[in-house]
Amino acid sequence: MKYCPSCGKETRNVIPQGDNIKRDVCTVCDTIHYQNPRIIAGCIPVWKDQVLLCKRAIEPRKNFWTLPAGFMEIGETIQQAAVRETHEEATAVVKTEQLFAIFNLPHIAQVYMIYRSTLAKPEFASGAESLETRLFSEHEIPWDDLAFETMKLSLEYYFKDKAAGQFKFRVTDIIQPLFRKNS
Repeated sequence: MKYCPSCGKETRNVIPQGDNIKRDVCTVCDTIHYQNPRIIAGCIPVWKDQVLLCKRAIEPRKNFWTLPAGFMEIGETIQQAAVRETHEEATAVVKTEQLFAIFNLPHIAQVYMIYRSTLAKPEFASGAESLETRLFSEHEIPWDDLAFETMKLSLEYYFKDKAAGQFKFRVTDIIQPLFRKNS
């Protein structure tokens, strides 16, 4: 950050008094500008024995499959964000069942929060950010064409727990990405 969004003057990157991390601080109004991770909320939408996936219409990872998920907005809960994103990307209505997984991605300052959910009806279509939406059984999942490691792990955890007959809550740290950016 070069300029303060509050007053427009220059900032400097220093450790503020009482802090231990460098922050952008305005040289005039002394406002400390904190940069925090972004929260991505999403769902594993299930209908009977199938999971709803969306083929991305936008970068990053355009043309790859994903669970419906996206950035949380100001003024909504994580659960509301997950339901909204599912509707935006797949025009699907879901009932969330349980916060299923949290993924910490410190290398890109993101935290994913994924809910297990059930489709209210088997009705869905491509939203503005999706090229295609489709239900997949476990053996049909396009594992090599999944957009993000978080989605691959969410699906692996889901199907493993489903086979075991008990769903567990998981927290996973992804320190380095396993997928290439432009493949």
